[in-house]
Formats: sequence, C-alpha cells, structure tokens
Amino acid sequence: MNLPKLILTDIDGVWTDGGMYYDQTGNEWKKFNTIDSAGVIFCRQLNIPLGIITGENTQIVANRAKKLQITEVHQGIKNKLPVAQQICQEMQISLADVAYIGDDLGDIDLLKSVGFAAAPANASNYIKNICHFVTEKKGGDGAFREFVEEILIRSNQFEQILKSFNL
Repeated sequence: MNLPKLILTDIDGVWTDGGMYYDQTGNEWKKFNTIDSAGVIFCRQLNIPLGIITGENTQIVANRAKKLQITEVHQGIKNKLPVAQQICQEMQISLADVAYIGDDLGDIDLLKSVGFAAAPANASNYIKNICHFVTEKKGGDGAFREFVEEILIRSNQFEQILKSFNL
C-alpha cells in the first residue's frame, strides 16, 4: 500500500467514545484520549495532510483541533462525501488517495468512496463490513492512532517512524 495523500477522520465515535455528556447547566463534555495525538504526530512527520469532517458542531472539537494544529476542520456536516470531494479537488488528488476512519451512518458514502476505509472496533457490523480495516481499539480508546499506525505498517513506513523516536 502507498501512503495516502490525505487522511480524514470523523470525531464522535472515533476520537471519542461517542458519548455526549451534559452537566446540570447544559454544558457539553467530550473525552478525548491523548494517545490519538501520536497519530497526528505521525502524519506530520510524513507530511500527510489531516482533516476532520464531523456531523456535530461544537467548540470542543474546534478546541481539540486547534491544540493539535489541525486546520482542515469541517463541523456540522451531514453529507461528508461532497466535503471530501471538495478537499480532494483543492489538493488535486482523487478519493482513491484518501484514507478515512468513521463509525456510523453519516460515514457510509465516504467510507465506500475512499482508497482506504476503516472503522473502530465498536462500530456496527454493517459499517465494519464496508471497511478495509477495523481497529482493535474502540472509539475514544486510541482507534485513530491505531488506524494511522496500520497505514504506516501497510506502507512500510512504521519502522522509519519508530526510529525517529529512537526505538
């Protein structure tokens, strides 16, 4: 497998456990697992652009993206495929050059259209069945990092990345 020219990801159910937590004043909370940050670091080291396309629209996701310096962020997107197509057009690449991880109904069209599709372990079977790879980790437990590591393993880049960390 060649390295993708773009990695796209959903957030809820992939970077988070999919739960929506509210306190008594109506504040929403999401839990991100910091080990997914290594997936972002790996993408940067190999100059693979990374983007987020998510159905939810929250300041929480904007804050997480900002902290990780992810600038390609599309929130409140119900039909994700056209957004991915637009990004590809701007980058002058095809969807075959894209790897995407998603976990639910809003991800189906995009998962079916990209060159490498993945889902976290706790996605529904009908989602996992249309993917090239299913992580062992659940969403919110490092599934994004595992997805990126799998891409690096399949493209024979993983050892190179580990050596850069003196491993």
